Parts: sequence; structure tokens; C-alpha cells
Amino acid sequence: MGWLNWLQGYREDEGLNLESDADEQLLIYIPFTQVIKLHSIAINGPEDEGPKTVKLYANREHMGFSNVNDFPPSDTAVLSPENLQGKPVVLKYVKFQNVRSLTIFVEDNQSGSDLTKIQKIVLYGTTVETTDMKGLKKIEDH
Repeated sequence: MGWLNWLQGYREDEGLNLESDADEQLLIYIPFTQVIKLHSIAINGPEDEGPKTVKLYANREHMGFSNVNDFPPSDTAVLSPENLQGKPVVLKYVKFQNVRSLTIFVEDNQSGSDLTKIQKIVLYGTTVETTDMKGLKKIEDH
């Protein structure tokens, strides 16, 4: 099975970060143009201000900070220093078989400070064959 690198950092410059605004929390919504099977995720960040608790939601739209805790996450990851340096976190694969969108909720960071920084997000997965014409049989009206 060949894993595709779906989303890489927009820039490779470590000085350019996605940063939280009012507190340590971040909410990131990623829609896909094709249905995917998601296998693992890597989130890079600085040792002290990098994300710690990350909740992932498959196919959940219209989530905001006010209602994110109303829904059970598809998976939760607690990132280690090794994860922040690029070691992927393997996800509960069964929960990410037909993903049309992914919402990433960063609940807190490594140091408990009010600022969270993300340097890169990498998603690993494969596309899902949405239509297999060979497997379809013609249905006739009688």
C-alpha cells in the first residue's frame, strides 16, 4: 500500500508558524477534493509551544470553539517531543476510512503557555476509489 503525503507544510521556513490568537487552542479545518483513507499524521512544532493534546474529527463540518467539546473525537493524540520533530502518530485507521474533511483541534500545548505554534502538518493516507464500474451490475426494470 503506497502512502501518499497529502498535505505538507505550506512553507519549509521554520520561522513561519501557524500561531494561536487568544489562547493556546487552535481549530483547523481541512476539506479534501477526494475521499481518502487517513493512516497517520505528523504535526511539527517547537519544543515548548508545540501542540500537546490534539483531537481529530473526521467529516465534521461547522465546528467552532463553542461546540468542539460537544462531539466525541474520531481519535485523540498526545504529542511527544519526537512527534513535534516529525515522528508520525498512527491513527485509529478504522475511524478514518472515508474521510471527506478533517478538523484538527489543538486543545493545549507542551508548556501550558497562551501561545501554540505549528510549523508543519503532514497527513499520510490513500485515495478511496469512489466508483468501481467493474463491480456494478445493471439493474433492469421488469
